[in-house]
Amino acid sequence: MKEYNIDLHIHSVLSPCASLVMTPANILKKANEKGLDIIAITDHNSAKNVEITMKMAEKYGINVVPGMEVESSEEIHLLCFFSNTEKLNNWQKIVYENLPNLKNDEEYFGYQLITDKNDNYKAKEKRMLATAVNLNINQIVSKVSKMNGIVIPSHIDKSYGIIKNLGFIPEDLNFKVLEISKNSNRKKLQQQYPYLKKYSLIKNSDSHYLDEIETMYKTSLNKYNFKNLFKNLKAGNFDLN
Repeated sequence: MKEYNIDLHIHSVLSPCASLVMTPANILKKANEKGLDIIAITDHNSAKNVEITMKMAEKYGINVVPGMEVESSEEIHLLCFFSNTEKLNNWQKIVYENLPNLKNDEEYFGYQLITDKNDNYKAKEKRMLATAVNLNINQIVSKVSKMNGIVIPSHIDKSYGIIKNLGFIPEDLNFKVLEISKNSNRKKLQQQYPYLKKYSLIKNSDSHYLDEIETMYKTSLNKYNFKNLFKNLKAGNFDLN
């Protein structure tokens, strides 16, 4: 068994709210410095920097989970994870088909940059990513599940979180894992919302700046793969820092 250090919520320069130094190479260097073994690039409504990050990560021996943070029509943020980039890219097509046809306002929202293999900016994503897609939470969970992906509601207890926006966790969505915000106290949240005790509650950095990247929890695996990782998370077999 090997212990893996994890952070599954990191934004690259493709997210308009992220720092311009959040390029794949810089993210991986910082993750390596912090001793991370498993990370995920989860940009808003797009995955165009994931594949290049996965290729660069081989140099460091870091595992990158293909992911995206989607905003539902209820304005709820959801982390969507897939076992490979083919499924992630298929999901991106669905998301883009349901994005409002709006152009990004760089002055207001920030730049949305796509990088190349040399970690240089190669293009801008012109479509506005900082918005809700025309898919509700039930539709997102259903479509991701059909692709054997995993949906984890993001920072449930703060802005754009499912509790903040809906006031409860719909049981019919069959969530097993929920993300609470980085600075939240898990026990206090469970006291405030007793029904949270039946879920595995994880924390991620939700990094928009390099210094925010860090090990958020640890799990032991015989072998790293998508199935084993999320099996452990669903079972609560991890230690929060």
